[in-house]
Amino acid sequence: MKKTAAIVLALALLAAFAGCGSPSSGGQSAEKTHLIFADVGWDSILFHNAVAGTVAEIVFGYTWEEVSGSTPITSEALKKNEIDVHMEMWSDNLATYSSDIASGAYRELSVNFDDNNQGFYVPRYVVEGDPDRGIEAVAPDLKTVEDLKNYAHLFPDPESPGKGRIYGGIPGWDITEIMRKKVAYYGLDEFYNYVLPGSDAALNAALVSAWDRGLPIVAYYWEPTWLMGKYDFVLLEDAPYVDEESYKAGKTACPSVRVTVCVSNAFYESNPEFCAFLQKYRTSSALTSEALAHMQETGDDYKATARWFLKNHPELIDAWLTPEQAETLKAGL
Repeated sequence: MKKTAAIVLALALLAAFAGCGSPSSGGQSAEKTHLIFADVGWDSILFHNAVAGTVAEIVFGYTWEEVSGSTPITSEALKKNEIDVHMEMWSDNLATYSSDIASGAYRELSVNFDDNNQGFYVPRYVVEGDPDRGIEAVAPDLKTVEDLKNYAHLFPDPESPGKGRIYGGIPGWDITEIMRKKVAYYGLDEFYNYVLPGSDAALNAALVSAWDRGLPIVAYYWEPTWLMGKYDFVLLEDAPYVDEESYKAGKTACPSVRVTVCVSNAFYESNPEFCAFLQKYRTSSALTSEALAHMQETGDDYKATARWFLKNHPELIDAWLTPEQAETLKAGL
């Protein structure tokens, strides 16, 4: 009995030590085969989730799902290892981001894209014309936001004769008031009414309607979006970004945001090969807008769009994966 008890105890201790793997001891957690992605509600992250999820399925044999929540909620879930992967962490929009990374609350693996623009846009045909549509350039010298004061007659406000109309941002967004201050800073409020469309759907409708009729329009917008992928709009130049105070006063261009790919610490330890793929994951606003425009035009869902995107961009597959993994993905598509 004593000998049996000793053997049982020894086996238990061996099992305990075997299960105590940690970064410091050189151990590694078991590979996780069902992945949880963050869903913060906008189209671009759902598209990137589908791209990474497609790679997970075909190359690694994983399954995956998404958990919805705001940016603060999903970042907390990342800290608690309740979410494995966040494909679009808008670093400037989370006050604790820098301190979270510095403290090791979760891991930043790569920059998904950092060329996201926002500001006042006009259709390219306003500046350059469009011979294919028989549209002549009506403002070839319109380059900057400040230049708008010379062109109010091109953007008339139908509800206010004698003044132009600038479409602003969405009510409740911080940027909407920043752009209002920009209008005042450049003295554009003398020539224009700053009109809020009420919703992103209403803003989209105004821009698409103007485009379809070949009419001038000037409006706040942002990237990446399906609209910027489908239509050719020009961002008006502004004074270079200097600091947050000047930007929030409407005196400079809007800064681009580092949109990063982050994973939980537990996932980083348990899935090194998948994390190696994520460390190479990089796209752009233009690529993202292209995919969202395809989805808008075709009615494809995110997963179908992800497969279309990967088929049309084999150069990304080669950049993200090992040669063997890339061949597996291409064959699986």
